[in-house]
Amino acid sequence: MARVLVVSQPMFLPWIGLFEQVRIADVFVHYDDVQLPQGRSFVTRVQIKSPANIAWMTAPVDHRKSGKLISEIRLFAEGDWRSRHLKTLRHAYARAPYFESMFALAEQIYACPSNCLCDFNIAAIEKIAHWLSLSPQFLRSSDLNVGGSGTQRLIDLCEKLECDTYVTGHGALRYLNHQEFDQRGVSVRYIDYKKAPYRQGTSEFTPYVSILDAIAHCGEEARNLLRSDAIGWKEFRNRQAGT
Repeated sequence: MARVLVVSQPMFLPWIGLFEQVRIADVFVHYDDVQLPQGRSFVTRVQIKSPANIAWMTAPVDHRKSGKLISEIRLFAEGDWRSRHLKTLRHAYARAPYFESMFALAEQIYACPSNCLCDFNIAAIEKIAHWLSLSPQFLRSSDLNVGGSGTQRLIDLCEKLECDTYVTGHGALRYLNHQEFDQRGVSVRYIDYKKAPYRQGTSEFTPYVSILDAIAHCGEEARNLLRSDAIGWKEFRNRQAGT
């Protein structure tokens, strides 16, 4: 039986697609010792959906105290941004059928005492995963003593963690060297997002919002929305090329 590795930068209260990957993973590595993407990134912000519109929630980064790696990014200790975020969530989802369950989870997440963005995001992802009854082995790349970058580092992580299958999101098609994985006996598969729809009030459905949206609207049934599989890289490449 395949043993699956997923590697992902720790995103801020991520969309349901990230938890599709968590569900498939035997081992999930938070890729925390890589550079924070420049510009607007899902490592620092996420969309939520209010009855009226789509809004962004952004983690306030203190650039004066931050380094370049995700693990070195610091949040502002001053200000009451955590309370403001909770108020935003309350305003957006107060009328959702499972608001109380979602909000209790959100309060646990925002109680995280660390002002390290990485710690906050990882703790949130793991709390949400536990709520969704997902239980891969969670690790941080910074703890694994596997150097390098790009395809080579990912292959080395697979070998160190004894995983013969690497599952990833769609963006990796631009940079992975699939043949190198094949040569080392590691199968590359891409998540085939189903984006299962659910009721989001009266407005048009979008899956590209925080997983907290699905929890607020579906409660424990949100677990049944996680039904995506993964397909081989050649099939995925051909689909993307329209062949």
